[in-house]
Amino acid sequence: MITFENVSKAFEGVKAIDDLSLTITQGEFTVVIGASGSGKSSALKMINRLLEHDSGRILFAGREIRSFKPEELRRRMGYAIQSIGLFPHWTVEQNIATVPNLLQWPRSRTRDRVTELMETLQLPPEVYRHRYPHQLSGGQQQRVGVARALAGDPDMLLMDEPFGALDPVTRAALQQEIARIHDASGKTIVLVTHDIDEALRLADRIVVLDRGRVVQVGSPREILSSPANDFVADFVGRSDVGVKLLGLYTVAACLRPGDVAPGPPIASAASLREALSAFVARQVDRIPVVDEQGRPVGVIALADLLRLRL
Repeated sequence: MITFENVSKAFEGVKAIDDLSLTITQGEFTVVIGASGSGKSSALKMINRLLEHDSGRILFAGREIRSFKPEELRRRMGYAIQSIGLFPHWTVEQNIATVPNLLQWPRSRTRDRVTELMETLQLPPEVYRHRYPHQLSGGQQQRVGVARALAGDPDMLLMDEPFGALDPVTRAALQQEIARIHDASGKTIVLVTHDIDEALRLADRIVVLDRGRVVQVGSPREILSSPANDFVADFVGRSDVGVKLLGLYTVAACLRPGDVAPGPPIASAASLREALSAFVARQVDRIPVVDEQGRPVGVIALADLLRLRL
């Protein structure tokens, strides 16, 4: 889907991207992480030519991106950013319909697409369709921004720190929505963040950048279990790697089917990290587990969690 071949980019003689080679495959959720100034946002912006690379090649669907007109390329790539950039004097519906209108979709198709995306992103159309950005919360504005990025049914979605300014509850909810959209649509998503927990929660594959260079590429488990160097180990957090690894597995992995225990239940789809937190908070050694429909399916035991080989 996207291939960087020995790509470099400099600003005033200082390299932001240094000989970057990377392939992002179709349907993959790739998260690019790194400290401030690592070049992660520059790399993302070169994909849709908001920044032009100085040397090397960037291929999209097998073609060098400079063979596309910028506007043609950008219509095939949804783009969502932290600052959102909604048009303040347009309604939610008009904002989401930006690309479909540029593509001259029939009015009925555009309206149906707006309705579909508003429902998908939990913005009831009958409530929010005719509101303006200033009438929305920050989280609602970000949902509209994501809907706008998806409206033209792009081949891929680029996201640059999209949830960085949101409160933790709203941020977690939107992360869950993006993960669900990816699972349902199979779209290629490239997300930039400095938040390792966000990367671990969302990524199929993580790309770690340092000073414009790739220092490691791997699955969340590989990044946590086998950091390539001290920089990666420090970035992911040496002191709580075990806890982060628990976040990659669900309660279902330690379920004792058919057993019962007192107290409030935990969902089988919850992470083992959440389960550990519940054990510590409740000071118990067994917690009942329910499925998606709230039906009892067994228990999780602290002893099983502690013996788990991650």
